[in-house]
Parts: sequence; C-alpha cells; structure tokens
Amino acid sequence: MRSTSIRAAAVLAGALLLTAAACASPASEPTAPRVPLTLPAPTGPAPIGTLELHLVDHDRTDPFAATPDRLRELVVSIWYPARPGPDAPRAPYLAPEVADFYDRQAAALGVPSGTADFAGIGTHAAQRAPVADGATGLPVVLYSPGGNQSRALGTTLVEELASHGYVVVTIDHTYSGPVRFPDRTELAAPDLDKALIMQQRARDTGFVLDQLALVAAGSDPDAQHRGLPPGVAEALDLSRVGMFGHSAGGFTTAEAMLTEERIDAGANLDGSMPPEYGQAAPGGSSRPFLLVGGGTSGSDAHPHHHGAAPDWAAFWDASTGWKRDLHLPDAEHMSFTDLQVLLPQIDRAVPIADEALTGRIGTIDPARSLAVQRRSITAFFDEHLKGRTGAFDGAAAQDPDARLVP
Repeated sequence: MRSTSIRAAAVLAGALLLTAAACASPASEPTAPRVPLTLPAPTGPAPIGTLELHLVDHDRTDPFAATPDRLRELVVSIWYPARPGPDAPRAPYLAPEVADFYDRQAAALGVPSGTADFAGIGTHAAQRAPVADGATGLPVVLYSPGGNQSRALGTTLVEELASHGYVVVTIDHTYSGPVRFPDRTELAAPDLDKALIMQQRARDTGFVLDQLALVAAGSDPDAQHRGLPPGVAEALDLSRVGMFGHSAGGFTTAEAMLTEERIDAGANLDGSMPPEYGQAAPGGSSRPFLLVGGGTSGSDAHPHHHGAAPDWAAFWDASTGWKRDLHLPDAEHMSFTDLQVLLPQIDRAVPIADEALTGRIGTIDPARSLAVQRRSITAFFDEHLKGRTGAFDGAAAQDPDARLVP
C-alpha cells in the first residue's frame, strides 16, 4: 500500500526504489559470485537494432544545470527493426556509470555492493545495425522514464515494440535521472521545482520530435556526428507518433500531449498526475489515451485506477478521446519497469526482504505481468497508429491478471 503523497513523490523522484542509503558510497564487498542478470527476449518477428544520439537544444538553456547559461542537452536511443550481421555486437543495457547507480540502489535493499552484475546486462539489439530491408515508413513511439530513473529501465517494453515493427525513441531527461553523456555523467539534481521538471520534460519531448524530423530528412543531429545506420531516415513516419512512459514518464506523456499535436496517442504506466505540478489532470486528452495502474494507493488502500484515484479521475472525466484504464491489482509501482524481472533474479541469489520486494513489484508473477503489458501496449499502438480497430480490447480480454475499469 502506498499513500497518495508517497506515490506523487515517487513519480517525480523515484522514491519507491531510491533511498538515502542508496546515495551513499558502497560500503561492503559482495559475499558471493556476481549474479548475472538477463532480460527476456522480445516476442516479435523482427531482429532489432539501436543507436544513441547526443542532442543539444541551441534554443534553450537548462534551468537545472550548475553552470549558468548551459544549453539543454539530452541523450536518446533509437530502436528499430534491423538487419544485423552475423557478428553484430549487442548493445549494452547500461553504461558503466549508470550500472554503478543501480548497484547503489540495490545496496539499499540489502544486496551487497557489486553482487548484481548490472554492467553485464545485454540488450537484444544489435549496435548501430542497418535497418531491416523494407522497413520504411514505420510508426514512431517515444518513451519517457520515471523520476530518478534511466531510459534503459523500459527496455523490455521498448524492444517488444521494435520487434513488432515500430521505431521507438527512449529519452533521458537530464537532471531527472542518471544520464551518461560522451564526456560526463549527470545524476538527478536534488530538490528541483517539480512543476518546472514537468515543464522541461514536456519541452524535451517536442525538441526530440524536432530532431527526429531532421533525421527523417537525412540529417545527423548527433552532437558527435557519429552518423546514422543505413535506412534510419526512411524508417521514420512522423505522421504516426505515439508516446508512453512510466511514473513521471506517464505524467510527461499526458503533459506533452496538451501542447504537442504531433503525438497521436499516449499511455501512462502507473504515473500520478498531481494538479499542483502540471495541467494533465484537469486538461485530459482529446486523443487516444491508455491508463495502466497497479496495486493500491492512499491510506484507505484504494485501487490505483480512475475509479478511485482523484488525479486519474479528473483526467478521465476531462478526456474526450478514446480512453481505457487497465488495472493490475497484484502489481506495484516498479512492476512497470524492467525491475520486475531483474529484482527476482537478484532475490534468488541474495534474498531481499519480502516487504521490500513486494512493495516495489507486488505479488504478480513477473513473467505474466510483462506479458500483459507487452500485449496491451503493443495492441494499443497497433490500434491507434496502425489502424487495427479493436486490437486493444481484444488483447485485454486475454489477460486474467488485469481488468478494464469502466
């Protein structure tokens, strides 16, 4: 059970995973061999590739940077159906510095520092592989992570979409989570104005769409000018754009859609939308929107869906487009990230206290939870970006672990 205030704080600060202890330097050595961690493979037919871009917004200074007048910089990854060679290297899941960040978070759960091999996790995407033959004009989906989290934490869902014929762009919101730049690493800045965070996240979204338009036109907006793999420009269809995110990323999706007409459909994975930090709750959405919640909230342990959560209720009532609310009663806040499959792997080797584990990922079977999310999110975008009418409701009817909230 989580109180409304705790959930709202977690949306913007990652409070359900990170604690003060996690910010401290590692204090102990691993007592057992390092635990290897893996991500489940995507289920779609297409092999996938990925590349990273370092983007600089020359029209905006960063209000969170310690250096005055520093331009806003972002790091994003593009995921797509690929034609990998037989020896194509797989992209790493986390940069070493970001892996260290998650190692410190695991230490806060009682896992000795260095036990979990976060740095050794691999993705299923070939690094900078050519786009698959014939993969042109694909719908584009943006992904925004939760507060104090890396864009990598949505990889299991992102790879799934790419394997089913989407181009997916994952965004790190600088100073809102750990970001590895080519020349430095930035972590989340403490005590930031939460309303300003949401404003900047929404502006990041529009800026990324502007940069993707340059890519589609054949330009390379990467600050290091590393070049683009063959076929990337042709793969983008920016007339069909979706967006989804977890926690603060779901809130960001709803906020961005208020001002960004280029986004055709959006989904919020368990993200509160406090009206004191943004306009999404009172503004709603005029375009298709999916809410996906887990577990309970509030001191009375009411379910986290629009029938019980005040901010989601306001958003639901104000929304005039297609809308659905899918609730996973046995899930919890971090069930909508890769931690739902990574934490149980750590727990099998180095037991995590039951309350700490279930407080983050609930009691739902992680494989079933991931399957529900992969089916529902893919079907949602299939319906609204690929024109497959009824795809979402058909997928939702298959899921005994979730229910549609009327």
